[in-house]
Amino acid sequence: MEKEIDNTSAAPQSLFFQNGHVRLHAVAAGRKDGPVVVLLHGFPEFWYGWHRQIAPLAAAGFRVIVPDQRGYNQSGKPRGVRWYALVELTSDVIAIADQLGQRKISLAGHDWGAAVAWSAALTHPQRIARLAILNVPHPSVMRHFLMHNNKQLRRSWYMFFFQIPFLPEALFSANHFHMGTSTLERSSRAGTFSSADFAQYRAAWSEPGALTAMIDWYRAAFRYRAHFADRNVRVPTRILWGERDRFLAFEMAEASLRYCADAEVISFPEASHWLQHEQPARVSELLIEFFQRS
Repeated sequence: MEKEIDNTSAAPQSLFFQNGHVRLHAVAAGRKDGPVVVLLHGFPEFWYGWHRQIAPLAAAGFRVIVPDQRGYNQSGKPRGVRWYALVELTSDVIAIADQLGQRKISLAGHDWGAAVAWSAALTHPQRIARLAILNVPHPSVMRHFLMHNNKQLRRSWYMFFFQIPFLPEALFSANHFHMGTSTLERSSRAGTFSSADFAQYRAAWSEPGALTAMIDWYRAAFRYRAHFADRNVRVPTRILWGERDRFLAFEMAEASLRYCADAEVISFPEASHWLQHEQPARVSELLIEFFQRS
């Protein structure tokens, strides 16, 4: 449950939530009586992936909750691939909303966090007030492009590599996590990540069991396909997309609109997959403006 926190504090402070046997760590900022915004990080980040958005959102009056998703950093790391199926990941979001006493939350996600956010909006639309997505398409679009677009299939080679047991963890952690830091560095604009940022990531990746848990998200995606009764998103949606994404084709952003009742795409021609790091102020502005709509 949530610890007592200064009601006016914009500085992130730790709290913990519980979903079954999984303990979830999060940082929170802003007024405890403000409208709740939950920010979901992707691979291979942790709550820190949103660190430049926390203070602006809190200053705008929101209660900002940024979890370490299960398997990451200080959150629980259940053993077994099945615990990282999308239905389990989505249940963490609803558990957080429940324990905050929130009937509805605004939700933003990047990378894998965006996949979880899409899922939450599809399976629990009554619990999501507004949905913001960064650089990940609607799940039906992702599936279609993986099956029918050779260019996207080649871009997604790492998803197949991660199905191998043990080897991905060994390579990722070798030479002081060189694979992890170099991937972030090569796929982003020059200077996006600092040595201080990499120190934060190495510390998170060093948590016992973290690498296997993080990679198990990909293994679970192949073994436990998500099924949605209704593939159409009924929640107001804003998709932000860095067009120079080396992993995911920009065409998927526009294609995702077909599955949304009320949505828009805002693109960043010079930005990469790591949009909230490269355009922190603009991303914060767009999230605040969108989440403040009645």
